[in-house]
Amino acid sequence: MHKESFIRQVMSEDIGRGDLFSFFGRSKETKAYVLAKSSGVFASKEYVSVFEELYPVKIEWHIDDGEHFRAGDKLLHITSDSKTLLSLERSILNIILHASGIATLTNAYCKAIEGSSVKLLDTRKTRPLLRVFEKYAVRCGGGINHRMGLDDALMLKDTHLATIDDLESYIKEARRSIPFTTAIEIECESVEMAQRAMKLGADIVMCDNMDIDDMKKVVHYKNVNYPYILIEASGNVTLDTIGDIARCGIDAISTGSIIHQATWIDISMKMDI
Repeated sequence: MHKESFIRQVMSEDIGRGDLFSFFGRSKETKAYVLAKSSGVFASKEYVSVFEELYPVKIEWHIDDGEHFRAGDKLLHITSDSKTLLSLERSILNIILHASGIATLTNAYCKAIEGSSVKLLDTRKTRPLLRVFEKYAVRCGGGINHRMGLDDALMLKDTHLATIDDLESYIKEARRSIPFTTAIEIECESVEMAQRAMKLGADIVMCDNMDIDDMKKVVHYKNVNYPYILIEASGNVTLDTIGDIARCGIDAISTGSIIHQATWIDISMKMDI
């Protein structure tokens, strides 16, 4: 969804038929700041900046996407008439909180595999209609996006495989139809299935919920026979386990946790009058 359209829908949801506060009293020039009450990694600047295009507000930024902040930091100042500012307050904060929560958790996962060449990937486990926004937040935290949607790559998970009678014929037919640059990824729950997927021409093999020893066997088989194939690990990835997984020789680790397990950090808006 285009950022401008996204912001318009966010405000429509919150204001409805009109902010009742704005109907009474006089408006005056007002300045406020967004205050961090806990530490984290910032995300949302690309979205919050759109408010300047749609409303009579001026934002002075003290932080960029992907930068760390600490409790007590003033992340931005915003100037506007009081009625406009108070109508926008909650929506601006919600966007910052949601995106920065994801960026902060993503960054923690990235730090857990620091020093390795393994890429941290997100998944399609995103909230409906928030995929672009949430995956943007992942990038701010240092992660890399997996598929944006079903049209990005042909990925065969266990549910897909259960409907395919002849996997070899299916892959040959797919190769004749999908674009030349489109990858085929196959989810595998065993070493034997991973080896079969490689023989059938998969570009990416996902080791789904495999233990460390089995993933090492898959990597060894790939290095000896199909060094150009990429190996992705997924399933039961936590901050406690991701380091060991990264040392298996795989290329990437995907986890939906960096989005759906992210929590909001403590940030608020304060008047500066």
